[in-house]
Amino acid sequence: MVRSFLPLGAALLGATAVLAVDIPTCSIDQKCPESAPCCSQYNQCGVGAFCLGGCDPRMSFSLDSCAPAPVCQDKVYKMDSLDRYRDIGKYLGDSSEADWVGQGQPLVYDGNVLLTMPPKSVGTVLATTTYMWYGTVKAKMKTSRGRGVVSAFILFSDVKDEIDYEFVGVDLETAQTNYYFQGIPNYDNSGNISTTDAYDNWHEYEIQWTPDEIKWLVDGKVGRTKKRSETWNATSNQWAFPQTPSRVQISIWPGGLESNAKGTVDWAGGYIDWNSQEIKDYGYYFTTFGEISVQCYNADKAPGTNKKKSYYYNDISATNNTVVDSDKNTIMKSFLSTGKDMDKGDGTTSGSPAASSGVNSIPGGGEAPPNQVPGGSSSGTGSTDNGGSGSGSGSGSGSGSGSCEGSGFSQSCSGDNNNQGGSGSGVEE
Repeated sequence: MVRSFLPLGAALLGATAVLAVDIPTCSIDQKCPESAPCCSQYNQCGVGAFCLGGCDPRMSFSLDSCAPAPVCQDKVYKMDSLDRYRDIGKYLGDSSEADWVGQGQPLVYDGNVLLTMPPKSVGTVLATTTYMWYGTVKAKMKTSRGRGVVSAFILFSDVKDEIDYEFVGVDLETAQTNYYFQGIPNYDNSGNISTTDAYDNWHEYEIQWTPDEIKWLVDGKVGRTKKRSETWNATSNQWAFPQTPSRVQISIWPGGLESNAKGTVDWAGGYIDWNSQEIKDYGYYFTTFGEISVQCYNADKAPGTNKKKSYYYNDISATNNTVVDSDKNTIMKSFLSTGKDMDKGDGTTSGSPAASSGVNSIPGGGEAPPNQVPGGSSSGTGSTDNGGSGSGSGSGSGSGSGSCEGSGFSQSCSGDNNNQGGSGSGVEE
């Protein structure tokens, strides 16, 4: 069974609460307005953090609305600290200051990072601040368990190319794999790899991604291979193969939320039990991550280069021959900035703009003006900033036992796209 054939980005959005009515939405057919030009991963329009990781240039007001994305770096993430994690409401695009950016309640326990999902919450998601344009990524992890509970380790691009490992909590013997091209659902893209008790046992899950093929490995053994040559779509006259710079994204999310589509709930094993033994024992569902490593493709010429500072797209087709490896700046001055005006500010240099900017406290996103933190309401009443604290709790306790309300991937806790063929090379500026 598959996740109702939805790309994970769309499924995550479906798992969340109703979007705030005053935040414009975006799609291929409905681009963001100039006043809120950046289309976030969750198809909401805004400025600031909306213009950083996950900003889809195809759905934004213009291609340059999104900020350029930091290029790939070979790196080993020990996952034994949150010192280099930043809440999405505290990050302005400087990848030298943070390895991970996210929302929810991560915490450190016994030398590993736990992604937690307290009752009635939408879970936790972390993404790397740098992008992979082909390469190899490995993650040592233990999954969550329980019906309706989903753990994920994926590659996800701003234009919704996606390569997945997903685990549903009622089937701990199966690693589900999938891939998508620009978020387009396909009934034939999924495949399973057998494993052993993914909750109690450490396993190393690996994705080897080149311009020609994807390999999924478990504990060093190839479980599945998909070649680009097998993905030609004669109707659209292009390769339906992931090919654009992607962030490593790890998450725990409620596939069994009552508000989700029936197909997603069934795939996730049923409705989630917020009174399960797991909740009684720990106060939350959780997924455990040990070391994660990224090895860039390091091509001499595009596609797959990382010779300069940042990636951006020079055409709405958003295939690998439209990716530019450039020296453009990736760091915004404030949460009023956009890709078109990276230096727009309000007199502050931190992620908390001045009160004159209409500051609101964004649940799960720290303090920022309205429509500047994806998934954040413009009328929130609390904030969660776990950056570097290690507590992982909105209240600072780390227990996560309180009830949470979600909006987008935020939570407040208490007690036709005109594509062209993608077989060509990218661009170096």
